[in-house]
Amino acid sequence: MEQPHQLEHLWTFWFDNPSAKSKHATWGSSMRAIYTFSTVEQFWSLYNNVHHPSKLAVGADFHCFKYKIEPKWEDPVCANGGKWSVTFHRGKSDRCWLYTLLALIGEQFQYGDEICGAVVNVRGRQEKIALWTKNATNETAQISIGKQWKELLGHKETIGFIFHEDAKRERGAKNRYTV
Repeated sequence: MEQPHQLEHLWTFWFDNPSAKSKHATWGSSMRAIYTFSTVEQFWSLYNNVHHPSKLAVGADFHCFKYKIEPKWEDPVCANGGKWSVTFHRGKSDRCWLYTLLALIGEQFQYGDEICGAVVNVRGRQEKIALWTKNATNETAQISIGKQWKELLGHKETIGFIFHEDAKRERGAKNRYTV
């Protein structure tokens, strides 16, 4: 019997169910850890049996974060970080979501220790994939991550990086970095 192919980090899939969200509930209260995996085989067995972004309900958020990092601004590892984002027309993010996941778990980023995880947000007219990082002020690492991710996705348009601190303060926060 073949040995499983261990990943460098453990990763956890999280799901925020739109039908469980209440207008009066605290943000993130409906978010649940789904499964933590540590091998390539576990990843594929899960990935092949969950809905891809194009099949998720409007309002759903599906996350893949390093083990013990919650996909929340309040998590101490994420608190001083930010995110790179790419937006897609509804139903068009499946391939890029897979490529993002494979790059994460396959440790394809030069500054991989800076990465917390990724999320796909499904909304009425669009889907957005965001790559969350730890230290927003590490400009060298952030620019490297943004360039690598953009190239990996084959994305032609400019993508931007927003500090979590800015996003908390104001809706529609401006990009601090772009590539």
